[in-house]
Amino acid sequence: MFVSYVLPVYNEQDGIQRFHDELVAALAERPDITYELVYVNDGSADGSLSILRDLAKNDPQVQVVDFARNFGHQIAITAGLDQATGDAVIIMDTDLQDPPKVSLELIDAWREGAEIVHARRRTRKDTFFKRITAHAFYRMLRSAAEVDIPLDTGDFRLLDRKVADELRKFRERGRFVRGIVASLGFRQTEVLFDRDERFAGETKYPLRKMARLAIDGVTGFSTMPLRLITRLGVVVLLLSLLGIAYAIGMFIFRPDITVSGWTMTMVVTLFLGGTQMLSLGVLGSYIGRTYTEAQARPLYIVRQVIRHDGD
Repeated sequence: MFVSYVLPVYNEQDGIQRFHDELVAALAERPDITYELVYVNDGSADGSLSILRDLAKNDPQVQVVDFARNFGHQIAITAGLDQATGDAVIIMDTDLQDPPKVSLELIDAWREGAEIVHARRRTRKDTFFKRITAHAFYRMLRSAAEVDIPLDTGDFRLLDRKVADELRKFRERGRFVRGIVASLGFRQTEVLFDRDERFAGETKYPLRKMARLAIDGVTGFSTMPLRLITRLGVVVLLLSLLGIAYAIGMFIFRPDITVSGWTMTMVVTLFLGGTQMLSLGVLGSYIGRTYTEAQARPLYIVRQVIRHDGD
């Protein structure tokens, strides 16, 4: 049983050695598992690459995919999947919020017949703001998406070899890996776990990146925003008709106070202008995705792949 671990790294110099030691220690308890650790250095600007070089030098199970620049977490996962060769592939972050021992539970669930095993967060040790925004993000995404994306699950999961091979066929740039995985089908199950606090450093998903990820998830797996524009147009039309009826009625029955129509004119103008700008913004998001995909540029550029044997 050969398992690949795909491990994205971005500015994790203070915690990467601790994570590696805990993961190797956990795997040492299971001599029935052989493994490889595929670290993907996503253009780190700190000393992460130097530490990863030492890991590869001292551990034959380690290889490091070094990006030419930062391409983002979802692309780093994709590069790791392209490199992984195991019978199963586990995706997890290296900040120790995803406990390494939980990955062994994912393997056990896979051996029992599951082809996709999601690690679902039962509890999480984050700030109140992070918990609230994450809770809202997952539920908003599930209600908007046209695929059944599991609640409270990040990218920490196990994929069977055939699932990983299917996932590698998806090459869109605006990637939302957990949505793509959910759309594949196969036999899926969940393992509950308690998410720890970050060992060191800062979160790599602040509010701005969470919002961008949410946009990728919604626009990549749902046309709901486009349908909302249509509904909004109907509402605006009805309100406009009511406004016209009101204006005509006032002109007929109260001509003495209908000389000044400035307030109504401004309200209608601003309301229609705001609605139009919102609609153009939503359309622009979908057109932008189409433009980016039409360019067909490489998803990532690898500077080098570092292995124990120096190749």
